Amino acid sequence: MKGQKHIQSFLLMYVATFLTLHTSEGQQLTEETCTVQLLVPGLKGEPGEKGPKGAPGRPGRVGPPGEIGQPGLKGQKGIMGHYGKVGPSGMKGTKGDMGDPGPRGPDGEPGIPCECSPIRKMIGEMDIVVAQLFSELKFLKNAVAGIKETDSKVYLLVKEEKRYSDAERYCQTRGGHLAMPKDEGANTALAGYITQAGLSRVYIGIHDLDMEGIFTYVDRSPMSTFSKWRKGEPNNAYDDEDCAEMVASGEWTDVACHPTMYFVCEFDKDPI
Repeated sequence: MKGQKHIQSFLLMYVATFLTLHTSEGQQLTEETCTVQLLVPGLKGEPGEKGPKGAPGRPGRVGPPGEIGQPGLKGQKGIMGHYGKVGPSGMKGTKGDMGDPGPRGPDGEPGIPCECSPIRKMIGEMDIVVAQLFSELKFLKNAVAGIKETDSKVYLLVKEEKRYSDAERYCQTRGGHLAMPKDEGANTALAGYITQAGLSRVYIGIHDLDMEGIFTYVDRSPMSTFSKWRKGEPNNAYDDEDCAEMVASGEWTDVACHPTMYFVCEFDKDPI
């Protein structure tokens, strides 16, 4: 307020001085009324009402990157994904044991009565002969396909998968045994025979079925002068390995007697 009053007084003094100067110089003042408008700032008004919110300003500059935060908690386990592609087929496994006999089927309808007992008996005998001939023919086919000879033995590789006991019986009915390599020469000949046939293993005539841990040949002769066991064999794995096989390298391993595989028969050379 005091400041405004000082300004008004200053202006009035300025106007009076101006009029006096002009009068003293001899100028005649007109009788017309002189109107002087002074623009004096008014008093400070009351604060107005708050205006409406303005438009958003321009986005500011991107600030510097913040510090790396702490690792979050481990998330929950997701749902199972899609199944992958089917892998390649595995190698063919060893043929399993023969299953138990199935239940007996229902009785058939009664046949037509006739006096044909003699004919049936003759047909039965013929069936037995045919079966024997068929077995011998298969044996001859194997023999013709190739045999292996040493100075004193003839070996026949039989490509029919049989259990150990059945393989030995097969060889015995033909006058021989499962192959019994009793020296390095015989063992090498058998290994070459197996390799030429493209096989990886065959049954041979060695077992400890009579006394665990005491291996003998199938003709009951002891193994006292020669052996070709692979390192770590025989080991009687699972307490179920009482027979023997030869692999293509010529080494022996003890195996279970119930799986079926190919085998080699041995015959003395002189009778043949």
